[in-house]
Amino acid sequence: MQSHARGHLVYAAGGVLSVHTEHGTWIVPANRVAWTPAGFTHRHRAHGDTDMRIVFLAPSLARLVPDRPAVFLASGLAREVLLTLTGPSGDDAAPGHSRAARTRLLRVLVDELREAHEQPLHLPEPRDDRLQAIARMLRETPADNSTLAELGRTVGAGTRTLSRLFRNELGMTFYEWRTQLRIHHALVLLADGHDTVRTAHACGWSNPSSFIAAFTAVIGTTPGRYRAGGRSGPR
Repeated sequence: MQSHARGHLVYAAGGVLSVHTEHGTWIVPANRVAWTPAGFTHRHRAHGDTDMRIVFLAPSLARLVPDRPAVFLASGLAREVLLTLTGPSGDDAAPGHSRAARTRLLRVLVDELREAHEQPLHLPEPRDDRLQAIARMLRETPADNSTLAELGRTVGAGTRTLSRLFRNELGMTFYEWRTQLRIHHALVLLADGHDTVRTAHACGWSNPSSFIAAFTAVIGTTPGRYRAGGRSGPR
């Protein structure tokens, strides 16, 4: 795990990135931007044929974006600025641009992010021991279709208690949390080249059309279109 003194943006030009913190995991599909403020201990993990671009923000600009990790959909302008600010190697450099030009580009980028919609791609991390045990089981086997009652018997807690804990700790129902976990797993599988039907079954959907509907509701496009676009990479 690492913590940067400056907040930073990571743009997934290709592939899928996951950002892990003690507060949970943010999944960053292609053409999204992950923001991690200074002081947040975290680690990145790349999946598939990745092309990640990193840009650091000075405190004067960082205060204009959320004070917590977030994921944004990159507008066309934001994408071009991010690619301009970073070289082909993905480092924080803008060949051929002066410091003043970089500053102007960074201001444009921050303005674009302030106008962008945050993506619902956060999977909160439970604190309660029983929820943590359930989370471990489902991460290991995302296709597990056990009910909350069945999982509760494994960890020694009733459905009512677990339902309350999911709402109070994670701000979502068990089924919402499990769907989010499955979408995260699906993005990784698609980045690794799996097709829609195989991904649907591996993530617990017996009917591919149900998977397509759930995926589209969260990501904004179908798995097939996402897979085709996400593997094409940047210009």
